[in-house]
Amino acid sequence: MRKFELSSPASLMEAFELLERHGGRGKLIAGGTDLLVQMKSKIVMPEFVISLLKIPELSGIGKNGKGCKIGSLAKHAQIAISPVLRERWSLLASAAQKVGSPQIRNWGTIGGNISNASPAADTAPPLLTLEAEVTLASKRGERRLPMESFFIGPGLTALTPGEILKEILIPEPPAQSTWAYLKLGRRKSLDLALASAAVLLTVDLQTKICRRARIALGAVAPTSMRAKETEKFLEGKTLDEKTVREAGEKAREECRPISDIRASAEYRRDAVKVLVERAIKKSLGIPIPPTGI
Repeated sequence: MRKFELSSPASLMEAFELLERHGGRGKLIAGGTDLLVQMKSKIVMPEFVISLLKIPELSGIGKNGKGCKIGSLAKHAQIAISPVLRERWSLLASAAQKVGSPQIRNWGTIGGNISNASPAADTAPPLLTLEAEVTLASKRGERRLPMESFFIGPGLTALTPGEILKEILIPEPPAQSTWAYLKLGRRKSLDLALASAAVLLTVDLQTKICRRARIALGAVAPTSMRAKETEKFLEGKTLDEKTVREAGEKAREECRPISDIRASAEYRRDAVKVLVERAIKKSLGIPIPPTGI
């Protein structure tokens, strides 16, 4: 690994000053579960590394009115067991539990997971279905973006030079909502997603009609993506076996996977069909076969 200078600012303003001083020669680090791998592989070779771990404004998980607020330094293990999130946002908590290994979950942060902008990031599909927003901070002030606008491409986000991801804001899901997250890997644990699906449905309990649908897919497009055509198809329909099966087929047609060393595009399309069908059923309390990780 190339030698570098490490700084540990105690405030956001101090971090902004360091970013400005070092320009493109500096990199931000939190848990380091992505950056250190890239540095050891010489994919990136920063001269300066700025640790965010001592900045209190970036920590914490708590209520924010009727919604919740998650600091970018919140670790996956904290998210997985958070009483606040398990109350109304257990979709995100369940996805955090599937990230890497216990060691990774105890050190890796949600801010790093989404800022790395991997199409296979486990927390991205749940955040998209929950219609989360991010707060981006810089010396110029703060701005908020929908999560859907934050992802631009593989490894690319809307963060501009000098900006830091401060927090994630998630509104309360509508009443009578139900959800599920499924992830398919090559093995039963410690693996990146070959494909994943997060489903958030608002269902009339008496008629079983879907009033609102939010579906997001991972690892099957340049970024994690909302399956908006599939959502439109479901809304207003009774969630019977035929409708669920057709929704899976819609999602299969809507995704845009590539073939790589881990799986072919065709396999990923078929996986999306099965994952979306089973995620809908799981969210409705219908038993499904053992699926993925």
